[in-house]
Amino acid sequence: MKECQQKLTVLQKKVEEARQLLDLPNKVERIHQCEILMQAPGFWDDHGEAKRISCEHEQLRSEVDLWDRLDFTVSELLALLVDLEKTPDDEMQKEVEDRVTSLQKEYADASFVMLFSGKYDMHNAIVTIYSGSGGTEAQDWAEMLLRMVLRYAEKKGWSVQLLDETRGSEAGIKSATFSVRGKHVYGHLQSEHGTHRLVRISPFDAEQMRHTSFANIDVIPEVPEEEAVVIDEKDLRIDTFMSSGKGGQSVNTTYSAVRIVHNPTGITVQCQNERSQLQNKQTALRILQSKLQKKQDEEEAEEQRKLKGEHKKAEWGNQIRSYVLHPYKMVKDTRTKCESPHPDAVLDGDLDTFVTAYLSWKYAQ
Repeated sequence: MKECQQKLTVLQKKVEEARQLLDLPNKVERIHQCEILMQAPGFWDDHGEAKRISCEHEQLRSEVDLWDRLDFTVSELLALLVDLEKTPDDEMQKEVEDRVTSLQKEYADASFVMLFSGKYDMHNAIVTIYSGSGGTEAQDWAEMLLRMVLRYAEKKGWSVQLLDETRGSEAGIKSATFSVRGKHVYGHLQSEHGTHRLVRISPFDAEQMRHTSFANIDVIPEVPEEEAVVIDEKDLRIDTFMSSGKGGQSVNTTYSAVRIVHNPTGITVQCQNERSQLQNKQTALRILQSKLQKKQDEEEAEEQRKLKGEHKKAEWGNQIRSYVLHPYKMVKDTRTKCESPHPDAVLDGDLDTFVTAYLSWKYAQ
């Protein structure tokens, strides 16, 4: 019983520390503010803003309720142990021990949320995967990464919408862009942003030689319009072209696909998977806004690093993760040093180990 009490005392301290780190009193105040807004007349007149506030309220309410319940349950069990010292009951003691074990696991799962400390970690994400140099080999690798991220999203219960896809001439993809929506999507997927390297025996080489391929995953937070940078229409070049999608109503028959170039930065986005040119344009503009917002944030962060004397040159080609399928099997993240001897599982969407390692590494920076 003493050991059980010690575990609960430690857990109680951890829960109190977590509540302070998560700044729950301010979140409770924000919940009240959201509730006032939600009860105001005409709240749903602006459907997009109303939905954003409702989602924020739901997420904050869920988080606060979780930590309140953990705090209450720990206190309840400690009080129950005091009673058991006075009136021993083996069956009740066994029940308390089981609840403590369950509570420790629940705390471990809940504390993972503390790693989501970034500005956009609660946001949805827009992901673009594109092949590096290497033709068919690299394009096949890009499609393998696409499947990996989609499988991960499926396991998390997130919704995915394909926005643009360019198939390779023989196999794989040249690029694919899709939006992912769910809880803490950007917080999870930011770990995948960067260059991914594959080493394997090529299925496209008759001599069965070992090949190294590169592909890039670009992950940006989906920034709500009211938070994003304002775009001057005069800075845009908008082209329309015939969709190269998989077919369907108005696809491959009209110039519904849209490509937008932001002249001051050279950033280019395109969308061809919506049914109409207007829908594709709206989606492309939303992606462009998110890209510009992220670029602005990165420039501000880089300036801060320079002022602190921490400037590091960002270079293409420094892979964030290597996947070796031959002559041995290993996946290794070059930033966190996290490894897995099961690349097949990782490529099937088993990314939680790498996501947790990245968030812990980032949190400690």
